[in-house]
Amino acid sequence: MNLSFKICALKDLDTLMKISRETFIVAFEKDNNPDDFLNYINDTFNVENIKSELLNSNSTFYFAYLDEVLVGYFKINIGEAQNEQFDESSIELERIYVLEDFQGQKVGEHMLIKATDIATLKEVDFLWLGVWQENVHAVRFYEKLGFKIFDKHPYYIGTDKQMDWLMKYYLI
Repeated sequence: MNLSFKICALKDLDTLMKISRETFIVAFEKDNNPDDFLNYINDTFNVENIKSELLNSNSTFYFAYLDEVLVGYFKINIGEAQNEQFDESSIELERIYVLEDFQGQKVGEHMLIKATDIATLKEVDFLWLGVWQENVHAVRFYEKLGFKIFDKHPYYIGTDKQMDWLMKYYLI
């Protein structure tokens, strides 16, 4: 697979907003209250919020390209940008999404390998992520690639309190 990666910059803001919204809507709209979901999308994937995330020196977005076609993206958080803080050194994989037309082609697996490579280079103990407990397909995907459930935390879509499994991949 000829997958390549590019770190997103401020000039990529519009593209990042578009792919972020599109992939999240495809993945989760059908499973959520329409009002809560719309509010979440508008609050999370707006210009100000995405721009702020792009400018955060502890967060990095990566675009994934298959033969020069944008097929997905992921976001890595270090330090205080992580949504949870652990005693051990860690990096958070906050988002990893593949466009619908490219799912089932191992793009997500290659993106996850890239994220673990980045974490290895940063010499942390583990890479972790949160995944909705109801997203059984994603949980199995991460488990197949070596991630283990170690905790949980709440995640809100609007006023709807959902629960995410926290999963980690040990690098040492």
